[in-house]
Order: sequence, then C-alpha cells, then structure tokens
Amino acid sequence: MQYYAETGVVFGGAVELRFVCCLRRPVKMSDMEDDFMCDDEEDYDLEYSEDSNSEPNVDLENQYYNSKALKEDDPKAALNSFQKVLELEGEKGEWGFKALKQMIKINFKLTNFPEMMSRYKQLLTYIRSAVTRNYSEKSINSILDYISTSKQMDLLQEFYETTLDALKDAKNDRLWFKTNTKLGKLYLEREEFGKLQKILRQLHQSCQTDDGEDDLKKGTQLLEIYALEIQMYTAQKNNKKLKALYEQSLHIKSAIPHPLIMGVIRECGGKMHLREGEFEKAHTDFFEAFKNYDESGSPRRTTCLKYLVLANMLMKSGINPFDSQEAKPYKNDPEILAMTNLVR
Repeated sequence: MQYYAETGVVFGGAVELRFVCCLRRPVKMSDMEDDFMCDDEEDYDLEYSEDSNSEPNVDLENQYYNSKALKEDDPKAALNSFQKVLELEGEKGEWGFKALKQMIKINFKLTNFPEMMSRYKQLLTYIRSAVTRNYSEKSINSILDYISTSKQMDLLQEFYETTLDALKDAKNDRLWFKTNTKLGKLYLEREEFGKLQKILRQLHQSCQTDDGEDDLKKGTQLLEIYALEIQMYTAQKNNKKLKALYEQSLHIKSAIPHPLIMGVIRECGGKMHLREGEFEKAHTDFFEAFKNYDESGSPRRTTCLKYLVLANMLMKSGINPFDSQEAKPYKNDPEILAMTNLVR
C-alpha cells in the first residue's frame, strides 16, 4: 500500500498552523527512521506569524524530500540535490538547515570529512536566527552524538571546538555544557589530562554560586562533572581525590542523573571501601554500580559483578549474590562463570 502527501495550512488570527500529513511521495519503511534522532519531527509544527497570508514554500519542501529520497541509492546525487535546496531558499531558513543536516550525515558516511566539516560550519551560521533555539540545540546534540562513533579523534576535537566557538555569542548554556562534556570525555580517552582539567574547571565554574560554592540546584550537572573527574583520577590512581569526590557526590540529592553517571560514582565508592577493608559498604556500592550499569547497557556491569562477588567472599556472607533478581541472569555468563562457581 502506498500513501501520498497532502500539506495543509490552517489560519486563526496571528497563529499559523502548518502540518504535513505525510510526504509527497511513496512512504518507505526507511522513512520511519529519523535521521539524527527525530530528523523530521518538525514537519508537524506550530508557527506564530504576524502575516497570516504567508504560505509554506512548496518548492523548497519538494526539493528537500526529493533529495532525501535519493540518499540511500545515490548519495552523491542526493548531495547535489540538497545543494539546490540551499540555492532555492535565498534567506536562511528551516529547509536549508534540514538540508545541511542531511549533507553532514551523507558526507560522514562517505568519509568525506573536510566537506562534512565545511557543511557543519555552514549549519552553525543558522543557529542564531534561522531556526528556533530548542530545535538548533537538539539538532547539534544529535549531530555530535552521531559523529562520536568516529575513531578520528582529531576530527571529533575539531567538531567540538568549532561548536564551542559558535556558541560564544549564542548564550546557550545547556548546549555549551554538553559540548564541553563531550570534549572532556575525548581528552580523557586520549589521556590529555592537562586539557581535561581545564575543561573541568570551566564546567565547575558554570555550576557554582556567586560565593564560589557548588550550586546544588544544578545537581545533575555536578554529578556529571564528578563522574568525569572520577574517571580521570582513577586513570591517575589518585585515591585521595577519588575519596573526596565520592563523598561530595553523596551530598547531592536534587539530581536525576543518567544511570551511567551513578554507575561510575558507585563503582568508585566500592573500590574505595574495598581498599579500606569496609567490605559490606563495598558490597553495597558494587551492587548499586552493577544495577546502574545494567540499566544503561554498559559493559562495566560485568566488571562490577565480579567485584560484587569478591566483596561477598571477603565479608564471608552466606547469601549468594546471584540470588538477586538483577544479578541472576548473569550467573552463567562466560566472563564470570569461574567466580560464580566459587560462591555456589
């Protein structure tokens, strides 16, 4: 069965409601896939306009969707077709922004990194006025997440630094924080700890009160900073700093962190308690770390499960750690089977 497009416009006072029921072409299963995490959700949008006689630009819209239809079978032709969207739009707007997002993705797949970088810089010129703040923030985050799969560390660094340069005048604190965090993780992976510490200082300053104290209202961001610091000091084997960071993190209550962040913090606590011979506390922290890593799908869950078994043995507990609902599915995991045999 094939469905074709209808575009409608409903006017009401100063409010213009534009909607796209579907596309002006057959809809394929691949259309259900959103590029860059929900690429086309703005096809359903509510626009406020002083001019209620404004019409959607049908030529631009058609050119965009015709271009998108080419990208799987003929990506180079799609690039040329998306270029026509930019030529047609005249003044910068949403269709040019969407076309540039597609061009970035296609060039990434073609490993044409210089052109991809050039298109990304072009896209960043749209964020101040051509598209809404929320949409630009979401799109840039999605692009950065998408290219983060690359093993080209220099390319990633250029992407993050270019984004930060573009944000100097945009005053988008959330996007600035997220981009700096991504850059910090890159420095961590490259073991460039001096550069990472500089990033961490900037992130800390953005989460402090005028008195220089941690702003506990920014608890989620603070925990993300602490987790990044913990990973750095773990690599440097700085146990004194790790203990201080772990204790600081426990004082933050007003936060809804990603489970991966809490996994890092609780694993740090488990290792600290293990070193200090506090096996019951270590057991508790390793179990919490395991649950958080498991929830986030991190492979660190297996490592923490091994530590959990070790803590269980050291505290001479008669309780089998694999009796818990969360750990039971991993009882016969090949990586930890040798340890499970010890506690049967």
